[in-house]
This record gives sequence, structure tokens and C-alpha cells, in this order.
Amino acid sequence: MSNVEEHIRRAMQQGKFENLPGKGKPLKLDENPLEDPDWRLAHQMLRSSGFTLPWIETSREIEKELETARKSLARTWNWRQTSLSNGENADHVEYEWQQALDGFRTQITLLNKRIFSFNIGVPAERFQKPIINVDREINQLTSETLSDRL
Repeated sequence: MSNVEEHIRRAMQQGKFENLPGKGKPLKLDENPLEDPDWRLAHQMLRSSGFTLPWIETSREIEKELETARKSLARTWNWRQTSLSNGENADHVEYEWQQALDGFRTQITLLNKRIFSFNIGVPAERFQKPIINVDREINQLTSETLSDRL
């Protein structure tokens, strides 16, 4: 056992770690030990004001745009299913569905370009986002029934 470990063990046996401030509360890990001390106050002020790193904000925007695109296509899919079951003009319904699909494909193409740029700018590979497979998205949506999404 190292000398440091021996001192810690002895201190624990003597109860020196009892009644420490914050005992039983979560650790505050707000500070980054690798952060430049000259910038620490500025970063802390930005975080407390709700600001974040640009790449984190971009990630949130991408997720929000993808969710919006999915919901829009799902609404059109639900409308299509309901309209066809109600006997509405099938040609018109299919035309509107194709328009929605084209719009969705365009949105995903633009999102994939943003994801590509995003992936170049993130600080580590683990933060990268996968490219969206538009056909898989459409197949997943159209294979679900209306009741699955409610």
C-alpha cells in the first residue's frame, strides 16, 4: 500500500472524513480542471446565463429540426391514411403525399450537410452525429400504424 493510501486509511479510521461540508450531497463538478484559469470566470458566467459552446447549440438545433421534419411527415402520413380510408380523391392524396416526401427528402439532405459540417467541428469523434438515412426514416414512419404514434 502506498504512503498516501496509508494516510487516507488512517484518517478514515480516526473519523477525519466524518462531518465534512456537503456530506451526503452530490459533488459539484461544474469546474473543468483542464480549463484555462484566466477564462474560468468568463465560462462560468456564460454557463450560468444559459450560453453554451457553439457546437453543442448546433447539435440541439439539428435534433430539433430533425424532430420537426419527422412530425410534419407523420402528420401528412396520418392525413393520407385517414383521407384514403374516407374515400377521398386518391390521386390528390397521393400527390400531396409525394410533395411531403419530396420536402422531407430536401430537409434531410440539408440536415445531412449540417451534420457533415458539425462532425468536422466537434472536439472529439464521440460527439459526432450519424448521417440520417432518409429511406430508413420514411420506412420507419410508414410501417407504424396511427395508433403506434399516439
